[in-house]
Amino acid sequence: MAALRDITVVLDDAAPSETRLSLALALAQQHNAYLIGLSALDLLMPARPVVHPRGYPEADTPSRSQLLNLGVPPPVDYSDADTQAAEKAERLETTFRERLRLSGVQGDWRAGGKVSETVVRQVRYADLIILSQADPNHPPPAPGRHLVEDILLTSGRPTLVIPYVGSFETIGTRVLVAWNNSREAARAVHDALPLLAKAASVTIIAVSPGRREPAADEAGTADLIDHLARHGISAKAEKTVAAGKSIPDVLLSYAADLNADLLVAGGYGHSPLRERILGGITHTLLQHLTVPVLMSH
Repeated sequence: MAALRDITVVLDDAAPSETRLSLALALAQQHNAYLIGLSALDLLMPARPVVHPRGYPEADTPSRSQLLNLGVPPPVDYSDADTQAAEKAERLETTFRERLRLSGVQGDWRAGGKVSETVVRQVRYADLIILSQADPNHPPPAPGRHLVEDILLTSGRPTLVIPYVGSFETIGTRVLVAWNNSREAARAVHDALPLLAKAASVTIIAVSPGRREPAADEAGTADLIDHLARHGISAKAEKTVAAGKSIPDVLLSYAADLNADLLVAGGYGHSPLRERILGGITHTLLQHLTVPVLMSH
């Protein structure tokens, strides 16, 4: 069975970054894995563009204090943005290395300028990549706006996506596996084997879109149960009907009922360009996460 030996966690200066780091350290300890902290200056740049409030001519732009009194965020001074991003990267590295030391985990720090040249390329050498769901209320800078989808589509590696809100003490104790007999689902199950092997419970769920439409055939699900058993993993099979609900809603509801702390799902779905490639179901699931999800494409 494959093992988790290299884990990469992508870090930035947003609030969920601390949650990602804590979970990454816990997984690295559990699996005796090498942990790489990764960031790019693109992810640390101010996200807000330079704008002047409506009604104020540029020559008569209000002061910073006046803007704050009006409840208007002041414009960003981009002349110093690169320096600020570099300072943020240094602080992230210092924190990361200190957390490594305190946890006894072996690892290293990697950073660069552009997301495309640093993050997407570097994660291809990991057994698992850890990211967070994008926060629609506090969107990242433009280069990182679709980072989860970009990595899922281009890295060829399993990606663990953490919801941007919520507290997650454990990962992989109670696992729900979404199964539809697809190539992507099979890939996700195989990529999740090191986590499934340490789980206290594993449930395979097959969702039928409607009462007249079958879910994954029972023989295929039984074969999956047998396959996992040969890896020393005990799993049970369940099936349900969407009955007018979206499949992502059904999966997340079922995960809540099981008190699952990990959902395993292939990056699959129905046929703009990103959604056609990644899949409508996957796209919707990534927007409404309530539990960490391991995805492969």
